[in-house]
Amino acid sequence: MRMLVLPGDGIGPEITAATSTVLDELNRALGLGIETEQHDIGLLALERSGSTLPEETMACIPEVDGVVLGPVSHYEYPERSKGGINPSAELRTVFDLFANIRPCVSRADLTALRRPMDLVIVRENTEGFYSDRNMFAGSGEFMPDEDTALSIRKITAGASSRIARTAFELARKRRRRVTAVHKANVVKLTDGLFLREVRKIAADFPDVELQELIVDAAAAALIRRPDDFDVIVTTNMFGDILSDEASELSGSLGLGGSINVGHDMCLAQAQHGSAPDIAGRDVANPTSLILSVAMLLEWHGERRCDPRFVEAATVLHDAVERVLDVREHRTADVGGSTGTQEFAAYVVDEIRSGVAVATTALTKEHR
Repeated sequence: MRMLVLPGDGIGPEITAATSTVLDELNRALGLGIETEQHDIGLLALERSGSTLPEETMACIPEVDGVVLGPVSHYEYPERSKGGINPSAELRTVFDLFANIRPCVSRADLTALRRPMDLVIVRENTEGFYSDRNMFAGSGEFMPDEDTALSIRKITAGASSRIARTAFELARKRRRRVTAVHKANVVKLTDGLFLREVRKIAADFPDVELQELIVDAAAAALIRRPDDFDVIVTTNMFGDILSDEASELSGSLGLGGSINVGHDMCLAQAQHGSAPDIAGRDVANPTSLILSVAMLLEWHGERRCDPRFVEAATVLHDAVERVLDVREHRTADVGGSTGTQEFAAYVVDEIRSGVAVATTALTKEHR
């Protein structure tokens, strides 16, 4: 397996370094044969090459099996004509990474919720209210005069259908319930089209229950009755907002994994931003990116029918959970006092311990 690491901006280099440390140990312990290479993107790449996303990096991506993307400070980038390309949006659109998959599971000692949460949000990634990716040519956002700004929302049957299928396939592996979140009472045509396609796909999954919920009601229900949800499928901006809400309610935005997937590619990306205010201080929480890599490994293993990578994902996820179970081993944002690289070292220790225990059990089983 070949993997490309793109550190990004702000805390990106620190949490990708911590993630790489953990991945290297997992690779060594399980003999996965993962090869990694690293390319600079973001502000550092802009300074060196004149672009936040150099052409040689883009050319490399189709040649690898997975990408690890650190957070980026795209608010600080110049306009596109001056080299300021948002790597997150560009990779999603150019490589058609149409599904953003974000699990949210509450931790009892960190959650703000009264009832447990265990859900996955499946967010359409390539259109919707995100006008920077809605047009074949030109911009989807414009000003006809100095006091009027317009932004185009795009919803297509094809994009709605495939994100719905992704959600139903995932729900079939879980508790068999999909909630389609929309605002069809107001944006009747676009969300009406989205719901039409979701219902069509639902007919192919008679064993999976479909619920429909208006987005503001969904935002409230995540707080009041989070255990009612299994898989949520929704459009781009609604999914962006609801997944941040759900992650923070479950414990912290820094604790959940996230992947962006297409038919042939997977990109692991932390749920949070680049946090430039704490960059360089070794206090950033790398959990989200580490768990995102675990999701990437699972995706790769399932796609290639290679159980080694699915097992590796489980080993990595369980190691992180055991570290988080010890309060003092957590980073400061979730009540601990551990630094970024020290947290990675604790995860490495847990990987070694977990692999050793599994090896011993396997040896006894075959005696």
